[in-house]
Amino acid sequence: MTEKLDRIDCLILEELQRDSAQSQRDLAERVGLSQNACWRRLKHLEKAGIIRNRTVVLNREKIGAGLVVIMMIRTRHHSEGWLKTFRSHVVTLPGVVDFYRIGGDYDYLIKIVTRDVSSFDDVYRRLIERVELETVTSYFAMEAIAEQRPIGLV
Repeated sequence: MTEKLDRIDCLILEELQRDSAQSQRDLAERVGLSQNACWRRLKHLEKAGIIRNRTVVLNREKIGAGLVVIMMIRTRHHSEGWLKTFRSHVVTLPGVVDFYRIGGDYDYLIKIVTRDVSSFDDVYRRLIERVELETVTSYFAMEAIAEQRPIGLV
């Protein structure tokens, strides 16, 4: 069920998406609340599961993880057992940052962030060693135009 959010809740969430490390005082000031009122709203948003966690966005280039690969996968297998094995295998692969079951011409989309093509090849080889796949197509990102953008709420 979707939680009802008012304008202030949306402002709090947008501010936290921009900088989750900002002080509670700064957050309260930016959204026009007292610190106590802001804290109560924040706790409610966390308890309701709207805020799952607070995280840090890394500069991929500075940590040597400059290659982004979008992998599209098609499979012939759709049994519950195969799906369980596939899912549990993919989430153990290094560099997998997003993993979706999708509709359309492909069945799955995996986003991998890694050092270089050789590192990606290691991930690819580990992927295919444990599960049978019909088609694997990989797209290499040339430039990040918009990445990890905040979800707009207001």
